[in-house]
Amino acid sequence: MSAVQMKEERLLQVILAPVISEKATMLADKREQVIFRVATSATKPEIKAAVELLFKVQVKDVQVANVKGKSKRFGRFNGKRSDWKKAYVCLKPGQELNFAAGE
Repeated sequence: MSAVQMKEERLLQVILAPVISEKATMLADKREQVIFRVATSATKPEIKAAVELLFKVQVKDVQVANVKGKSKRFGRFNGKRSDWKKAYVCLKPGQELNFAAGE
């Protein structure tokens, strides 16, 4: 397996899912930002390269936030949801991502 192919496989595993919420759609409209749920080991350059590879858009900037899992009770047992990482991807002017169109 070549280094380029291995790197491409890693990039395909970086982005897990888009975050679709009221805040996410507001950011997409006002600031041309898209929010993704990403692997906890992902770095900013990896996230940028993965978005550019998968969606064929140009990325201006990436901001990352670690989200702590909530404590939950299951009957008489205490549990905890796992921590996860969120990436705010700022697109260059004129670029757009549309998840509903099914590119």
